[in-house]
Amino acid sequence: MSVSFDFTDRVALVTGASGALGSAVVAAFRDAGATVAAVDVVEPSEEDAHLDATEDGGVQFYQADLTDEDDVERVVDDVVDDHGGIDCLLNVAGTWKGGTALHETDEGTFDMLFDVNLRTMFLTSKHALPHLHEREGAVVSVSARSSLEGGEGDGPYRAAKAGVRLLTETLAEENEGVVRVNAVMPSVIDTPANREAMPDSNHDKWVDPADIARTMLTLCSDATPVTSGAAVPVYGEA
Repeated sequence: MSVSFDFTDRVALVTGASGALGSAVVAAFRDAGATVAAVDVVEPSEEDAHLDATEDGGVQFYQADLTDEDDVERVVDDVVDDHGGIDCLLNVAGTWKGGTALHETDEGTFDMLFDVNLRTMFLTSKHALPHLHEREGAVVSVSARSSLEGGEGDGPYRAAKAGVRLLTETLAEENEGVVRVNAVMPSVIDTPANREAMPDSNHDKWVDPADIARTMLTLCSDATPVTSGAAVPVYGEA
């Protein structure tokens, strides 16, 4: 069975757009007809030319440090000025670091993981919500399967991603009936960086970023009108 979505005349703001999952989310919404505001602290490389394809009106890149509230407010205002509003917010910005026990983890690593994974989601949601209210829009953020339990070696990451889930539930309650707010929970995503880091793993069980992006597209669509406050598994067999 084939399913298609039409996001014509909708504006999607995607954070972490230069990463493997962010790029897939940008492509999914662009291909569904949305105007995509692709936001990242890292400017697109030549390989990421699709992130600044303004000629066809499909994608426009915005550089911003999403851990800085002034920069977040500025970029959200720029997107609204350029495109008239925001219909969908996709909080993809995030990172992983682990390998040490909690008592061996330095404060800088802890701060970085909470800043990039949780603070970005909080700040971008905070400043986008007034505009999402105007269009009865949707938010989808990226949590993680590992946020469901503690584990050895990456406690701060798990805690930050658990925070994403809890803020998702809070935002869903606070904006019930107006803005739908959900999260997705990947495990290991099939990216070049993960393959390089784990060359001996069974890559066939890892999840394609495009499949996760399609779930996020669905959660922003009219196909899920009564789904809000959910944390949706997107880890397949991983």
